Amino acid sequence: MSPQHHLQRHPSVVHPKDLIKKDLTGISKFNYKLAVLITNTVGTMWCAYAFILLDLVMLPPVIQAHSVMTWITYIAQTVLQLVLLPIIMVGQNVIQSQNESKADADHKTLTYLAVLQDEQMQELKNQTAMLEKIQELLPKK
Repeated sequence: MSPQHHLQRHPSVVHPKDLIKKDLTGISKFNYKLAVLITNTVGTMWCAYAFILLDLVMLPPVIQAHSVMTWITYIAQTVLQLVLLPIIMVGQNVIQSQNESKADADHKTLTYLAVLQDEQMQELKNQTAMLEKIQELLPKK
């Protein structure tokens, strides 16, 4: 791709990020920012490590209980919900980042191809115009 092509915008090619832009106001804007803040905080490996430590603090009473039901509750409520949630969120963030990179690369390629096609169409129109002028200059039969 030449530098001039991939830096240009093209009216027929919309970037995926432009499709999801929303102007939020009032409480919706506050809720959106709060949700993003909480998600970005909980969806970190540091939060997962903190939850693992909290989980380990809760482990001794579970061991002392000698109850299958206590173990099932412990695994379901603390290990699965508390510890795995941030780890899954981190994985989703990694996948989302990869998808955004791919979408950006695809957008650059589509923009390049659209600009190239426009240039080719203009060249064909110019050639057609030249052929028509040459045909006008040729003697008529």
